[in-house]
Amino acid sequence: MKFRAIMYHRIFDIENRLDEAMFLFGGRQTGKSTLLKERFPKAVYIDLLKSDVRNRFKQHPEEFRESLLRYPPETLVIVDEIQKVPDLLDEVHWLMVEKGLWFILSGSSARKIKKSGANNLGGRAIPETLFPLVSAEIPDFDLERAVQNGMIPRHYMVANARNRMRAYIDLYLKEEIIEEALVQNVDEFVRFMEVAALMDGEILNYENVASDCEVSANTVKAYYKILVDTLLGFEVPAYRKVIKRKLYKSPRFYYFDVGIANHLTKRYHLAPKTPEYGHALEHLIMQEIVAYLGYTNSDEELTYWRTYENLEVDAVIGDARVAIEIKSKEHIDHDDKKGVTEFAKEHPDTKQIIVSKDRISRRSGDVDLYYVTDFFKALWAGEII
Repeated sequence: MKFRAIMYHRIFDIENRLDEAMFLFGGRQTGKSTLLKERFPKAVYIDLLKSDVRNRFKQHPEEFRESLLRYPPETLVIVDEIQKVPDLLDEVHWLMVEKGLWFILSGSSARKIKKSGANNLGGRAIPETLFPLVSAEIPDFDLERAVQNGMIPRHYMVANARNRMRAYIDLYLKEEIIEEALVQNVDEFVRFMEVAALMDGEILNYENVASDCEVSANTVKAYYKILVDTLLGFEVPAYRKVIKRKLYKSPRFYYFDVGIANHLTKRYHLAPKTPEYGHALEHLIMQEIVAYLGYTNSDEELTYWRTYENLEVDAVIGDARVAIEIKSKEHIDHDDKKGVTEFAKEHPDTKQIIVSKDRISRRSGDVDLYYVTDFFKALWAGEII
């Protein structure tokens, strides 16, 4: 079978973000190692994914320091999968202070570093995140492929990513869950992951998820924290400024890539105009917004707004600066604007936006209507936020 090569260029300007030290985190297979090797070809590269290197430095961390003493100040050292040997951070700190070396420390999980109480380099290392691909990185971006496969590079590249997604989940379970002994019952955790996928993008209700999984609510809370800490998911908190209406306060949870949620729910053939397609489209747009805020180093918080009367805005940027509602409909009419217009009654200065499959982007009253790909282009052009 022949595959057409898909070209892309990461827009993350990591070179301009680097100043002495950086933690570069990101989900598995988002392309951290590829990006680092492309942007910093002359750096000293230490790969802790290699078992012989990892075991050597676990047993003799001083040899890590000794191997780098010969390099002059401001030499860049990249340590990949740093979470596998967090004790090396003491050596990194010493080499930064005493020898003036620069470091990029990458990994797919911050959990082990946090839990181990490892050296945080005295606040010298700036934390950054590499996200899955975004539309602006792909010249011939295919919306339908993205909605189905997600935007992890290896998954987006093929027409049918089902086998690759299965292998991805198996790898995650093996290396993050089993090897690190994060849970006692792996089968129970797998069931939880499937239920969490069914609830993807919904307001978190730990008791309901616990009932479906037949575990306690506290166990579910711990499992969600594992997904977030291992970068397999993220939460969107509720907008909390109450003006008139009573608001939901629990966060929403999303897997970090829509393809993962699709695979866990066995949504292998999403059809437009179905609820499943609508959920996937919303997820894709939310992860694009998250990536934009991350790559532009924005201080604006992403939240959602939902009242007890079920009025809703999927994405609120900052202090009601932008309100974005997402629809999968192919024609937007007056009733579809109700969420953002009601939000604007309480926050009159907000920019009102609806993103949908309606191909005619236009302004209707005070609301900007965007076709999905038009919205993506406007987002990355800095016209939305």
